[in-house]
Amino acid sequence: MGNTVELLGYYGSDEVIACSAWTSTSRELDEKKRKRIPKLINMLWSHGHETPFEKGSVHFLVDCDIASHIHLLKHRISSLNAESARYKELKEDKTFIPDDWPEEWKLELEVYTAAGNTLYHEAITALEPTLGRKRAKESARFFKTYNSMIQSDIMFNMRSFANFQKLRNSEHAQKEIRELAQIMLDLVKNIKGNPFKHTLAIWENTL
Repeated sequence: MGNTVELLGYYGSDEVIACSAWTSTSRELDEKKRKRIPKLINMLWSHGHETPFEKGSVHFLVDCDIASHIHLLKHRISSLNAESARYKELKEDKTFIPDDWPEEWKLELEVYTAAGNTLYHEAITALEPTLGRKRAKESARFFKTYNSMIQSDIMFNMRSFANFQKLRNSEHAQKEIRELAQIMLDLVKNIKGNPFKHTLAIWENTL
């Protein structure tokens, strides 16, 4: 099973970001002022005036391996909620297998992961009478591997999304999180009407 991303929604646009910046003078827009938005977006980002970019946001549903989930957690984001093995037993046993591994090592990982998942469920059942259901669930997680998959609901403001793209959509980033970052970026680029057109354009020149 591979990592997946769904764009749940977004708020704002280049115009919303520009109006936030223009609040200090006048937010009133006419056609002449709208034509200045690309230049303003460029100036704001190029000169480090990044606060207005927090007025736009993008919202995703992500299914990914735990290693990639940890990368997501390390960023300054608006919010992130995820499946919790502390509160429920993870019964689906979703597993990520790297697609660039030799077949024999893919098989080794599949066998190893399956063994961990079996022990996870067995441990919950065995420990519950002694520790109680809550502690049994939260401690049985130690049998779960880094390639176990969980679902996350994550929202970035556009300032944070830029930071995420800079660090994770990079040749230096781990392959799995790099691929997730690229999918996210492509989804935002393809929002109908391209509301963040100028914001994304200036990023591509500076990130």
